[in-house]
Amino acid sequence: MKALGARRWWALGAITLSVLAAGLDITVLSVALPTLTTALHASESQLQWFVTSYTLALSVAMLPAGLLGDRFGRKKVMVAALALFGAGSAACALAPSPEFFIGARTVLGLAAAGLTVMALSAMTVLFDEKERPRAVGIWAAANFLALPLGPILGGWMLANFWWGWVFLVNVPVVLIGLVAVLALMPESRSAERPGLDIIGVLMSSAGLATLMYGLIQAGENGWEAAGALVPMGIGVAVLAGFVMWEQRLTRMPNGRPLIDLGLFRSRFFTWGVVLGGINAFGLFGSLFTLPQYFQAVLGIDAQGSGLRLLPLIAGMVVGAVPADRIASRLGPKLTVALGFAVLAVGMGTGGTMGVQSGDAFIATWTFTVGIGAGICLATAASAALVELSADRSGVGSAVMQTVQKLGPAFGATILGSVLNSTYQAHLNLSGLSAPAAEAVRKSVFGGIAVAHQIGSPALLDSVRNAFVAGMDGGLWLSATIAVAGAVLALAVFPLRAKPRAESPLPKAKNGAVGVDNELVA
Repeated sequence: MKALGARRWWALGAITLSVLAAGLDITVLSVALPTLTTALHASESQLQWFVTSYTLALSVAMLPAGLLGDRFGRKKVMVAALALFGAGSAACALAPSPEFFIGARTVLGLAAAGLTVMALSAMTVLFDEKERPRAVGIWAAANFLALPLGPILGGWMLANFWWGWVFLVNVPVVLIGLVAVLALMPESRSAERPGLDIIGVLMSSAGLATLMYGLIQAGENGWEAAGALVPMGIGVAVLAGFVMWEQRLTRMPNGRPLIDLGLFRSRFFTWGVVLGGINAFGLFGSLFTLPQYFQAVLGIDAQGSGLRLLPLIAGMVVGAVPADRIASRLGPKLTVALGFAVLAVGMGTGGTMGVQSGDAFIATWTFTVGIGAGICLATAASAALVELSADRSGVGSAVMQTVQKLGPAFGATILGSVLNSTYQAHLNLSGLSAPAAEAVRKSVFGGIAVAHQIGSPALLDSVRNAFVAGMDGGLWLSATIAVAGAVLALAVFPLRAKPRAESPLPKAKNGAVGVDNELVA
C-alpha cells in the first residue's frame, strides 16, 4: 500500500466527493417535495414513492454492487455508478410526469448503492489497519455533511431558481467526481474472481426489498397493519432461506457463495457491523425529529433548519477524524463504548428539550451527539474492515452498508411510533370537528395548519407541546439504545485487533497497481 504514497489520500478525496453527491440527493428531495406536488401534479401516494423507490432500489442493489466490484473491478463499478447517478439526476430534473420521476429515482437508488459500497470497499484496498480509522472518519464526515448542506443549498435554489436545478446541481459534482476517480483511484479486484451466485443475488435482493418495504409501511400505517407485517414476515423468511442457501454453497466442494459466511466467525466483523447498525439507529433519533422541530414548532424554513444541523456535523468530524488515535490508546472495545456513552449523554440532554429551547442549548447537545456517533462509527467500521481481505472487500462492505441502512429504517418506524403515540396522547382536541381532529392527529404540520386556520392559540400550544413531548420520548429511547450499545460493546467486542497480514500493492511494468497478485491498470 505504501507504493501508492500520498496518492491514496487524494483518491480518498475523490471517493468522498462521490459519496457527497449521493448524500446530497437524499436531503435535497426532502425540501423539494412540496414544489414537486405542484410541478408534477403528484398525489400523496406518488410523493411517498418519490422517497420509497430510491430506498428500495438502494437496498436491493447493495450486495450485487459489492459482487460486481470484486469480480470486475471496483473502480469500474464506481465510474459506472457515477455516470448512472448523473444521468438519473438529469432525468429527475427533466421528468414530465410523476411516473417518470419515480423511475428516475429508482435509477438514482441503484447508482447510489454502487457509490456507497465501493467507497467503503476502497478503504480496505487503499489503507492499512492503522490508517483505516482516519480514512473511515473522513468518509463518515462526507456522509453526514450532506444532511445540512442539502436543505441549505436546496432551499436557496428553490427560492431563487427553477426547481429542476436542485437535481441538475448533482451533474457538475458527478463530472468532477468522475475525473477525480479516473485520475486518482487505483483499480482493484479479487485475484480469484467470485462466482455469480444468481440465486443468492435474487434471494438477498428480494428479501431486503420486501423487508424494507414492510418497514416503510410500518412507519406510515403502524406496526399492526397487515400491509407492514406481511411484507416484513416474507422478507425475514426469504433472508433466512438466503442464509441457508449460502451455507449449502459453502459446504459444497466447488460452491462459490455470494457472502463468505466465514467472516461472521470473526467477532470484529460481526460486532463491528452490528454495533455500526445500532449507532445508526441511535443517531437517527436526532436526525428524525430535529428538522420537524425546527420547521413545525419554531417555524424555521428548510434552509434555516439545515443551518441548525451544522453543530451535529461538526461533532461528527471532531469525533470521527481522531478516532484512530483514541483507538490506538484505548483499544476498539473501549473506544466504541466511549462513543456510545457520549452519544447517550447527548441524546439524554436532548430529551429535556422544551418548546422554547434556545439555539445554544440545541447546538450543545447535538454537537455532543455528533462526537459520540463519529467516534463509534469510525471505530466500529474500521475494526470490521480489518477482517476484509482485498479479495472480498466489495461484498463484505456491502453487508456493512446494508445493516447500516436498515438501522435508520428501523429507527424511523420505532422512533416514529413513539413520537406519534406520545404526540397523540398529549393533544387537547376538545371542540374540534371530526375532520379537523383527524388532521391534527395525523401530524404536527397538520395540527399547526388547523390551529392557524381556526385561529386557536390554545390548539397551537397544545400541538407544539404534544410534539415536543413525543420528540423527547424518542430522544430518551435513542439514549437508552446508545447505553445498550455501550454495554454490548464492553461485553462482546474484542479488546484489540489481531494484526492481519496486509497484501502489498505491487507495481506492474506499466506503472499500474495490483491487488493480491491481480495486476490492473
